[in-house]
Amino acid sequence: MHREVSNGNKGVVELSLETLPIPDGLRDQYYAAGIRSLYPPQITCVDEGLFLGRNLIISIPTASGKTLVAEMAMHHHIASGGKCLYVVPLKALASEKYDDFSGKGVKIGIATGDFDRKDELLGRSDIIVATSEKVDSLLRNRTGWISSITLLVIDEMHLIGDEGRGATLEMVIATMRNRNQNLQVIGLSATIGNPKELAGWLSAGLVQSDWRPVDLREGVYYKGSIRFDGSKREVASLKKDADTNLCLDTIQEGGQALVFVSSRRNAEGAAKRIASALGLEEPALNRIADQILENDESGVAQALALCIKKGAAFHHAGLSRDARKLVEEGFRKGTIRVIASTPTLAAGLNLPARRVIINSLHRFVPGEGQVAIPVREYRQMAGRAGRPGLDPYGEAVLIGKSESAVKELFREFICAPAEEIDSQCAKKSVLLSRILALVASNEATDNDAILSFFSGSFYAFRHRNLSYLTRICTRVTRELEEMGMVVDLGSRIEATVFGELTSKLYLDPRSSVMIQTAFHERETVTPFGILHLLCATPDMFRLFLRSADEELIEHVIEEQGEEILIGEGEHLFSWLGYDDFYQAIKTAIVLQDWIGEVSVEMIAERYSIGPGDIHGLVDGIGWLVHGARELCRREMPAHLQIIADLELRIRHGVKEELLPLIRLRGIGRVRARSLFNSGYTTPGEIRDAGVEKIARIVGQKTAESIIQEIQNKEIGKRSGNQSGNLESGEKREKKKRPRYDGKVNDETRLDRGDASTRRKSGQQRILDF
Repeated sequence: MHREVSNGNKGVVELSLETLPIPDGLRDQYYAAGIRSLYPPQITCVDEGLFLGRNLIISIPTASGKTLVAEMAMHHHIASGGKCLYVVPLKALASEKYDDFSGKGVKIGIATGDFDRKDELLGRSDIIVATSEKVDSLLRNRTGWISSITLLVIDEMHLIGDEGRGATLEMVIATMRNRNQNLQVIGLSATIGNPKELAGWLSAGLVQSDWRPVDLREGVYYKGSIRFDGSKREVASLKKDADTNLCLDTIQEGGQALVFVSSRRNAEGAAKRIASALGLEEPALNRIADQILENDESGVAQALALCIKKGAAFHHAGLSRDARKLVEEGFRKGTIRVIASTPTLAAGLNLPARRVIINSLHRFVPGEGQVAIPVREYRQMAGRAGRPGLDPYGEAVLIGKSESAVKELFREFICAPAEEIDSQCAKKSVLLSRILALVASNEATDNDAILSFFSGSFYAFRHRNLSYLTRICTRVTRELEEMGMVVDLGSRIEATVFGELTSKLYLDPRSSVMIQTAFHERETVTPFGILHLLCATPDMFRLFLRSADEELIEHVIEEQGEEILIGEGEHLFSWLGYDDFYQAIKTAIVLQDWIGEVSVEMIAERYSIGPGDIHGLVDGIGWLVHGARELCRREMPAHLQIIADLELRIRHGVKEELLPLIRLRGIGRVRARSLFNSGYTTPGEIRDAGVEKIARIVGQKTAESIIQEIQNKEIGKRSGNQSGNLESGEKREKKKRPRYDGKVNDETRLDRGDASTRRKSGQQRILDF
């Protein structure tokens, strides 16, 4: 089965694909891609029981073939009648894996949003790719096909230790294992400091290796040379900035470079400097720049296009998704030579480079100032160095400022082990949602059952002593009862209608209480008041306040203060701080501009944010408005209409006057405004105008379609069918609106924004990276 091969690395063993229990079709695809044998770590995975149903923790470097191992295991399960769930932390990574797994003879589904849907159609798929938050919501809603999952793959397993999404991931694993004792679990990561503990928790085999298909050299640049362990490499000092010289040196040798910096501003500044130094003039670069500007005329897009024309680019969350995708594709094809990025690019996306340059190992954290990044994060960035099949080696280079700094960088990062990860599930803010979900889904119906569930958590395995967890679970259950989420009947704990709805809507219980309290106390509410309320909830991320915003905030309070639904100072909810209150005002103002039909470019310039920030806010608030609407439907019907209208306005970014038009299929904010400005303000006026006149505004096919729709609705109303009412119209609109990532099939749904993006341990997420 095994045999020694002569490939320049002594002791490397090869395992032929012919001997593996995978479908012939998948094997043929691998052959076509040039894959005929496995890497050494992959062979160890097979030896450790990959195809025998054994749980595995696979801790091996980036580009060492973790995804291929998981894919082979999934196809093996499918061939035996099984179904597989592949869990990722980010929507962008979900789309990448969806593409990777597609076209290989099995049905692929993807799910990343709409947290109150069961998505039963996804059950038709053999492999479902989903974010951990989406899987959590499917478990809460008791989705039927979840019980048929035979293999659970967790990508980026180390994120169990992440403050923002770690608890959700841990609870997904614990719940899945609790419901299916025969489930195989495979955890993938390149940076786990304590993999033996994770393996012990899951009773899993551990595959741990530092083998890479491309050698990785780690060093520190100082005074014109890169210092490795025991050697030096001279770099020509053509420019004054170290990162620029390192990039020029890389490109001169035919490689590409990734430059990681600490902030968006630094990413843009580095890209501009490096682009100026490169000064390339190529038609392919111009084409990418033109594509960037086709749908985005914001200042940040214009700056990006100018950089790209000269061979470099920047990448951060402020860019639109289309812009980020174009940058990534241009880099993968080798057209763009350098990307300067915030660390978001290192979080799982397959984007390697010959040389990775890490310009800063510190990051600004609100309330703490500049703090050193974890070693684990450094390794994520360094692991991007070296393109398999293209580069003879990869280099990860830090930048030192002095002789002592060089030694410190080697000691604190290059030679340091990754930090141990710890459970995040024992925090009160986390347990509120977790315990409510357990009770509402009948996973645990008394205090003993709740504690029994948590005894199967990573927290319990790592800390052993459950006395603290017992005390805090008791306090949280009591607080949920005070909130009206559960009732303790002595022998049984049950969720109230309010609590069950909160859990199914994937809302933080504190958010639901804020919404319920505010709406019960006011007879009338306004769109701005609703937006501010929702932006202040623990579920919504908020824009960072700058000193220049002080005057703006004061003006808004003076002009629209009476519309605000929550009080200041001592009247705030206990979990809501002063900064949260005022950040919510700024965030609500941006969203108010969005529904006021202010252009993305104008909003971006007005508030010094990026198009990506705006789309992120719209995604996040869209889900919260939907949740508020569902709460009002059952709890506070008096406010239902204004919230339902606001949900539609948020989705399309329109003023209230366009609502009658925006409900028509095929009519977005641009066409609706064109029709309105042409004098057609209602569906009836469009119908009376006829196809010929309307076609001059929206095109022949669209005109025919919407007039037919209007006529069908009127026929339905006359016959007693209420298909033309608000609710049905919104449901159809929801089905037809386009996905952001461009993939639409029977098993996919619109991305509404990950809860991990919306929530970070019950605190605001500051958009300043």
